[in-house]
Amino acid sequence: MGFGSYDESEQENQQSDADYDDDEAVNVHENDHDGSIDFESDADQNELLDKLQQMKD
Repeated sequence: MGFGSYDESEQENQQSDADYDDDEAVNVHENDHDGSIDFESDADQNELLDKLQQMKD
């Protein structure tokens, strides 16, 4: 087969692959978690803002 040519069976395979069952689909919200995270730091707000500014520069 040359560039741009195709086998008709390839076209049929592409169309049949598009017919999938919803049971086979990926559920991206299956593992969603609602929660919170807390952390403690010895740095005060000004130190953290200074560090952020350094990272931006």
